[in-house]
Amino acid sequence: MLESLINPKRAEKGPWKMFFIGLLYASLSLLLVHFLFSNDSVLSKFSGLMVVLFCVMFSLPFIYYTIKNEEVEDEEVEGILGVWKTHGDAISAFMWLFFGFIVAFAVWYIVLQNTDLLNAQIETYCSINSPGSVQDCVSEYSFTSKVISTSALSPSSRFLSIIGNNFGVMIFTLIFSLIFGAGAIFVLAWNASVISAAIGIFTRYNISEIPVGLLRYMIHGFPEIAAYFITALAGGIFGVGVIRHGITNKKFMHIALNVIILIASALVILIIAAIIEVYFTPLLFQ
Repeated sequence: MLESLINPKRAEKGPWKMFFIGLLYASLSLLLVHFLFSNDSVLSKFSGLMVVLFCVMFSLPFIYYTIKNEEVEDEEVEGILGVWKTHGDAISAFMWLFFGFIVAFAVWYIVLQNTDLLNAQIETYCSINSPGSVQDCVSEYSFTSKVISTSALSPSSRFLSIIGNNFGVMIFTLIFSLIFGAGAIFVLAWNASVISAAIGIFTRYNISEIPVGLLRYMIHGFPEIAAYFITALAGGIFGVGVIRHGITNKKFMHIALNVIILIASALVILIIAAIIEVYFTPLLFQ
């Protein structure tokens, strides 16, 4: 079956291969929603969520078994360098999968010219960048709009808005991964689709501008999403550790310390990503 295309152990030996798996899963998700539900008067209103749902369904087996394997490896490592060396391949595989999601979502969204496909994502983008006029922002960024403007928020206000949103996403990622180790893929697939919607807005829905749009959002997007994946991995490892060893076992305490290292690292990376997004990226892309 499609959701079982890739073996986690093989993926960690060639993480870049997950880019093509991400392309396939995201493409199928968007195309299924477009051709099966775009004419449905009710379901078309929830197209943005359905796209993410299909993507999650395809990805769950890989995420689940990867997290399970990482918890076993985590029992034997110590220190920051040891943690990063052990989990680096898994994080890299997640990142390539995520990048595949973004490219496929962005390309098909622009090619199909169906505003409903990422309708919830556009609204989310507007709630972050134009919190005072969300509905006007949504209308402005439709495919029929001729003018696309930039956010009127000051850099400091935008930084607070972005960091607040990012911390919220990080908390949800941690909660989802604690409840169900692979559950965090929902939050991460959702963010991939939001970034793709933002790329569509930035490129004015011009497919030839997608490489520029990817560069515009990946400068800060890669460290930001890396922080989410690290958080998801930490939560999943913690949850599996509790189940395998209980909270009084010495191995669990060892795992808990490594989880703290991962979450602390994710927090620092997330703050750096927000600084880049607000103060550095606009200097390159006006």
